[in-house]
Amino acid sequence: MSVLSLLSAVVVMAFEQLAQWHYGPAGLAGLLLLAIGARARNATCSSLGGILLALTVAGPALH
Repeated sequence: MSVLSLLSAVVVMAFEQLAQWHYGPAGLAGLLLLAIGARARNATCSSLGGILLALTVAGPALH
């Protein structure tokens, strides 16, 4: 495993932990759906993840 791959994995894991800590399980689910949809080239999955992530981030402003 190259250093770049290892560094990339660490950054992604840190971002996932930050999303879960700051936005809770809904933020993590949105991030995972977005990542899975992007890797699988599935527009529906990535769109749902993006929408869920956007609603989670904008959630307090909507109340």
